Amino acid sequence: MAYAIAAGEPGGTEFLKRIGITPPTPGPGEVLVRQTAVGVNFIDVYIRTGAYPWPVDKDLILGCEGAGVVEAVGPEVEGFSMGDRVAYTVPNGAYATHRTVPAKMLVHLPDGVSDEEAAGAMLKGLTAYYLLHDSYRVKPDETVLFHAAAGGVGLLAGQWMAAMGARAIGTAGGAAKGRLALANGYAEVIDYRSEDFVARVKDLTGGTGVAAVYDSVGKDTVAGSLDCLTTFGTLVSFGQSSGAPDDFRIAHLARGSLRLQRPTLFHYAASRDWLETASAALFGAIADGILKINIGARRPLAEAAAAHDDLEDRKTTGSTVLIP
Repeated sequence: MAYAIAAGEPGGTEFLKRIGITPPTPGPGEVLVRQTAVGVNFIDVYIRTGAYPWPVDKDLILGCEGAGVVEAVGPEVEGFSMGDRVAYTVPNGAYATHRTVPAKMLVHLPDGVSDEEAAGAMLKGLTAYYLLHDSYRVKPDETVLFHAAAGGVGLLAGQWMAAMGARAIGTAGGAAKGRLALANGYAEVIDYRSEDFVARVKDLTGGTGVAAVYDSVGKDTVAGSLDCLTTFGTLVSFGQSSGAPDDFRIAHLARGSLRLQRPTLFHYAASRDWLETASAALFGAIADGILKINIGARRPLAEAAAAHDDLEDRKTTGSTVLIP
């Protein structure tokens, strides 16, 4: 039976429920995908809790990335056929056995990339791509700081930065996560539970600070992230797992003529040219062994609530994948 996991209203995981669905008929420009793997991301938590706007009144099907097989093609669709292996990242709708996806947001999966790898890497891998190539392009021998280094985006970014020749300092909570980050490209990892990451960054950089900080944590780290930057440094804020950094003021950038970015993946992915270029780079890096996708947890789709609990409690490493 086809089904989905939906949130009945904004709030905790107790509002997540299983609902029966009928596989939809694709409309013009759409493709019906039978899903084989679905990724779980912190943006799903933001949306579930109401931190991000809800696009419907009730029964919102969460999830922003997945992979599967084309089962039907709507009118005006070119380039996709029944049986094609595909992947995507679009806002909401992924926690389901079947769903329609705009063809312009779909990409073909090459033989060297599994469905689980794609579902665990589309949103996180394309996020890592835009962070390192578009938001602030890291340079060889340059030192940068990346928070949540043992998370899904952090592990991919660490591997990619190492391949690009950058010196990446990561932060992570606990020794086990620190070891994982070190094994995925980071030159040094700071345990934020036992160390002052600002003081440690200054020590590691001889007091000069880093050229860029990539911060998805938000409230707990933004002030320190600014203190870690060298003059003319760049803060890339791309998430708020600890809450919104409401105390931030534009005047804080004046301490070092600093730059601030607050990018969003879906603005980049709206460009078909960018999506194809970035996806090809991501899949090529996976197939070539430059990027290894760490699937930290696999759960049945019906256990989406437990997956959210683990993510919010920071018990996860790498990517969590739901199997319909």
